[in-house]
Amino acid sequence: MRILLFLATNLAVILVASVTLRLLGVDSYLTANGIQYGSLLAFAAVFGFAGAIVSLLISKPMAKWSTKAQVIESPRTPAERWLVETVAELAKNAGIGMPEVAIFPASQSNAFATGWNRNAALVAVSEGLLTRFNKDEIRAVLGHEIGHVANGDMITLALIQGVVNTFVIFASRVIGSLVDRVVFKNEQGHGPGFFIVSLVAELVLGILASTIVFWFSRRREFRADIAGARLAGRSAMISALTRLKQESEVPDQMPDSLQAFGINRGARGGLGALFMTHPPLETRIAALQQAQL
Repeated sequence: MRILLFLATNLAVILVASVTLRLLGVDSYLTANGIQYGSLLAFAAVFGFAGAIVSLLISKPMAKWSTKAQVIESPRTPAERWLVETVAELAKNAGIGMPEVAIFPASQSNAFATGWNRNAALVAVSEGLLTRFNKDEIRAVLGHEIGHVANGDMITLALIQGVVNTFVIFASRVIGSLVDRVVFKNEQGHGPGFFIVSLVAELVLGILASTIVFWFSRRREFRADIAGARLAGRSAMISALTRLKQESEVPDQMPDSLQAFGINRGARGGLGALFMTHPPLETRIAALQQAQL
């Protein structure tokens, strides 16, 4: 949810805003003679960053809803008490505010962290992880997720997404205008072809441009692994990643659209690698073994 749901929400916000603004006639960048590119760029930047910010602000409630994560308000078992106390300790050591702690129903070992503010985040773990991992490994996974929060990954992601959105909105309307004039021979103003092509181009470009966000996500995983090693120990972090690798061929109990929330993500090959949110686990283990802590 931390990545894919953020992207899906962002794309939905942008598409809905595009349709709504057109219906309201908010398209001052359009003139009878074509597009005013300066006005279009300003329009694209304003709504591009607005879409990213809205997605960031609702990331935590969307994550809870999508994974059915239950926040631990008051620990009911020794395991829940240990989980909350461990997150509190790691958060204090990382210099961030106490996150909400939640457990979500999934038999596979997984975890995620999200939230718009490093002092108001959410850290959640799966039931499967709590069942099969030992405490040192769970602590390392929690350290990894808290590392994402402490490193400000979601804020940086929103800024990158804002730039990507600006490009997508700008380019899609330029493509729509070109197709409208060349294919549909519309020389005066902009006809239905412009708006249909613009929306389709916005969707396609949005998906393609998401590879930039996926690249960013893969790079930040290495930093989060180092953060987990610093907070919980290198051997514990390597042990957790090794156990995740052993489970990587087991069918995932989380919906595929939500796997990018967590620490556990299978590898892909070919073009599919461009849409991976996490590097291969063997690569992460090797990098952590060589990292200077």
